[in-house]
Amino acid sequence: MPIEATTWLRALRPVPNARSVVLGFPPGGGSAGAYRALAQKLAPGIAMYAVQYPGRQDRLSDPLVTDMAELADLINADLSRWGAVPNLALFGHSMGATVAFEVARRLQAKNRGPVRLFVSGRIAPDAPYDGRLHTGPDADLIDDLERLANDPASVALVRADPDLASLVLPPLRADYRAVETYVFEAGPRLRCPVSALLGDADPTVTPEQAEGWRAHTDSEFELTMFGGRHFYLDEHVSEVADHLSSRLG
Repeated sequence: MPIEATTWLRALRPVPNARSVVLGFPPGGGSAGAYRALAQKLAPGIAMYAVQYPGRQDRLSDPLVTDMAELADLINADLSRWGAVPNLALFGHSMGATVAFEVARRLQAKNRGPVRLFVSGRIAPDAPYDGRLHTGPDADLIDDLERLANDPASVALVRADPDLASLVLPPLRADYRAVETYVFEAGPRLRCPVSALLGDADPTVTPEQAEGWRAHTDSEFELTMFGGRHFYLDEHVSEVADHLSSRLG
């Protein structure tokens, strides 16, 4: 069982001889630490790791990646260093859901799983999307952060502090570019179950749009709603952890 971090992967909750492993994919602008609280709430025997995108925290000096396919390729290549991982599940929120989907396709092509894909707060990969924030001024990015945040006051700090903005905005812009320029390419549907999770007041995804993930699996699909906005997970960590744990045995 892998217990060490790699260039792209961070151990949030290593468990010797884990019965299942969850790999988390952070939202745009986020880091591996976004899932630390979730990792600690998972059932005993379930380990959790998370992707650390470049250009932030301990990868601050690493070049940013602005292309979704390249991002998935690099993560998949790094993940291959683990070898076979029994009962590997992927969990991604927002942008992370699309990255997780693309990594799942690459894993499946090599007959390496995953056993389940959890996609949270994100439209289906083939849904029309016309975002152009990555080409606009910093103020527009900050406005969008404020629109989605549970605590808009925290975003005000970014707006008011140029030094903080210089750390936060470049990786955020890179992530927005990866999302907004992503082009879905048709291919084999996933063989694993897909579980979609959504805040009932999410301004970015409707339940009908989340249902679009159903078309991307030949196995089971479910949509589970939680109270809250785009970052509902912040308010429902225990419930989401129970949701994951119950589906991983």
